[in-house]
Amino acid sequence: MARRRRLKNTRLTRPMRKKIIVVLGIVFSALFFLVGRMIYIQLVDGDRYERKVLDQQEYSSQVLPYKRGDIVDRKNTILATSKDVFNVVLDCRVLNAKKTCIDSTVQALVTCFSMKGDEVRQQLKDTPRSQYCILKKKVSYEKTKKFRELQAEKDSHIAGVWFEKEYEREYPYKTLASSVIGFVTKGNEGINGLERSYNSILNGEDGREYGYLSSDNDYEKTVVKAKDGKTIVSTIDMTIQSMVEKKVTQFNKEHDGYKGRKQGSAHTAVLVMNPNSGEVLAMAQYPFYDLSNPRDLSHVYKKSVIAKMSAKKKLAVLNDLWNNFCVTATYEPGSTAKPFTVAMGLDSGKLHGNETFVCNGSEKVGDHLIHCANRNGHGKETIEKAINNSCNDALMQIGRKIGVSTFTKYQSIFGFGRKTGIDLPGEARTDSLIYTKETMNPTALATNSFGQNFNATMIQLGSGFCSLINGGNYYQPHMVKEIRNADGSLYEEVKPTLLKQTISAETSRYLRRYLYTTVKKGTAHSAQVEGYTMGGKTGTAEKLPRGNKKYLVSFIGFAPAKNPQVMIYVIIDEPHLKDQAQSSLATNLAKEILTQVLPYMNIYPDANKKGAVPQIKAPEENYEQGIFE
Repeated sequence: MARRRRLKNTRLTRPMRKKIIVVLGIVFSALFFLVGRMIYIQLVDGDRYERKVLDQQEYSSQVLPYKRGDIVDRKNTILATSKDVFNVVLDCRVLNAKKTCIDSTVQALVTCFSMKGDEVRQQLKDTPRSQYCILKKKVSYEKTKKFRELQAEKDSHIAGVWFEKEYEREYPYKTLASSVIGFVTKGNEGINGLERSYNSILNGEDGREYGYLSSDNDYEKTVVKAKDGKTIVSTIDMTIQSMVEKKVTQFNKEHDGYKGRKQGSAHTAVLVMNPNSGEVLAMAQYPFYDLSNPRDLSHVYKKSVIAKMSAKKKLAVLNDLWNNFCVTATYEPGSTAKPFTVAMGLDSGKLHGNETFVCNGSEKVGDHLIHCANRNGHGKETIEKAINNSCNDALMQIGRKIGVSTFTKYQSIFGFGRKTGIDLPGEARTDSLIYTKETMNPTALATNSFGQNFNATMIQLGSGFCSLINGGNYYQPHMVKEIRNADGSLYEEVKPTLLKQTISAETSRYLRRYLYTTVKKGTAHSAQVEGYTMGGKTGTAEKLPRGNKKYLVSFIGFAPAKNPQVMIYVIIDEPHLKDQAQSSLATNLAKEILTQVLPYMNIYPDANKKGAVPQIKAPEENYEQGIFE
């Protein structure tokens, strides 16, 4: 049988009991000290610590918004910017905790921001513990400055109010270049134009301010600075843009009443480019809109008409207003396409330059009789005269010589059916709006040769035309020449992009001469600016359905004739006239614009300067002597 183990004696010895008593005494003494200290702090320094805690609650974490970058013209004139504004924020919890400050704070709000004192007091009662009540939005810095000065005064007794900084987009020139610039939402999201294309570059990154109590009970801040957006330097020249828009507006006021609207056509649009770089100097349209109030239709429709609009109708009208006609609209170009047809023939060798054609007023193509504008016929035509007279009959014969394969090949070379890649949103696709080698028949070839039965955009035709007159160089059209950091330093330089050679320099010289004589003594003579050598071509396109007497009239031209420095393209879509088929509407508008633009660009008169534009050797003899080399 196992023996039971005896337990050890577990009673505390006398020395051990003394040690425990000493330790407990120390612990209780420390507790009494801490309680005493807390009572002392509450009675003596309670108000000071309360303020620090409340301040920490008020500013513990605050977003520091970035500033969206500016959009400026090529000479640094600001077209779009962001100005700082402030929201007046009330911390009810803080102010209610400081009863003695309520009257002074309410009075300061009334004085500086014209608020109603009763409403502020009611806010304190309705949401007593709220720490974020916006009393007023988008207050200017000047008004907040006055409040801050009162707050900084000794014994001001103003508490519980702080200012939340924001930025508001501002467009100093309101409607200027509206279709190019675009606008933004409240969340800094670009809508249309450069605001949308360069949205991520214009936007920056928010910063943040953190507040906390340090180990020695001092309030400290940690600030992560916001990164402001970059500045976009556009190719637009504000002065040229203003000149263009003034003349476009004047035209529409003189011919207003289109379908009950305050405008003289369905659309009026103008494109001005540097043909040697692809830079867009001006891009304008009518009607325009106010960038600061883009949903306002009062300048387009009468108030009574707007009041009757359904929501769906109003949205459709706004979308049409916001769209950039020069980039998003497609149309049949008409006779402005004839220089391209002639260039195809000369550059491909299908034409030698000395051909003649007989215009008897029409051409029988398949089952169709296709007429020239001159139903009686122009008679014998050279290539140059065919352009001068805008002869459909001769152009159809030229198209037949070129043939389907070569015609469709060069259409692609000139950019028809392809996007240009311009740095603006919404560029229209036209690949399904032109014929291919497989789908083009003799009738389509005939009508395409003089600019009907296929569609283009203004930027597409304008860019291709620049290559016809500058020696054959096709530059990608673009709207931005530089991007700068927020501090003004250069981030990126956008250099001209030469994409391809469309025609030879020799073919380009022929085209410049033909277009020069078209302005000098042909259908585009009313575009002539006194003292300048110019070239250009008119266009009168009958819109679908044929026979409805709706037309799009246009003019595309350049100056000076020998060495083009500026290209202008004018379109008037359905002018408000009984007889719409008047290309002189477009040539007259172009003349008025160029009369101001050419001197501004320091392009000097050269028409009467002997030897300024030497003669070009060419087979035809009926051209102005001393103009081309």
